[in-house]
Amino acid sequence: MAQPAKSVNLERLSDEALMELVAAGDSAALAQLYDRHARAVYGLALRMLAAAEPAEEVVQETFWRIWKRAATYQRNSSFLPWMFGITRNLCIDELRRRQVRPVAIGDDEEILSVLTDQQQNVEQSTLEAERRRLITSALADLPQDQREVIELAYFGGLSQREIADHLQSPLGTIKTRIRLGLQKLKQALLHYGIDANDH
Repeated sequence: MAQPAKSVNLERLSDEALMELVAAGDSAALAQLYDRHARAVYGLALRMLAAAEPAEEVVQETFWRIWKRAATYQRNSSFLPWMFGITRNLCIDELRRRQVRPVAIGDDEEILSVLTDQQQNVEQSTLEAERRRLITSALADLPQDQREVIELAYFGGLSQREIADHLQSPLGTIKTRIRLGLQKLKQALLHYGIDANDH
């Protein structure tokens, strides 16, 4: 009868507290995270990959990496951006594998074009990474309930209805949390010199 009590306790823990247990080798804590977030991870992967089978594989790989990399998770950081970052990177890797094509040897124009594209991609990725870092920093100052819904929308790409279903909360409550959170987030981002309306 001890196991059900442990399950109840795990359900009450925050994602961040569960990650402390995962880092200590607690597979039940990982299972709890999976139960909470596998659907959201699948939704993001399906949006990015537009195919069910690879999206399902990304879900499994995401939680495998969470298990393997638990020791690298920073205890004072929010779990959802970290998790969705793993998912997003896996999806990008999969998309790159699909698009790999050899460049014809001696085709100078095409080689220059590819190199230019790669440079632009690097620059864009750098800007995007910095913007995400600032947004994550601003999110950390929001109340927990507002931060969670915005993270699910921004990092997970979930709709308001999907967030309501995911958190088992009324849609009106979710809309209110998002509206209040975005108002505070916009002020914080303006402090960093980012216009939230542009993103």
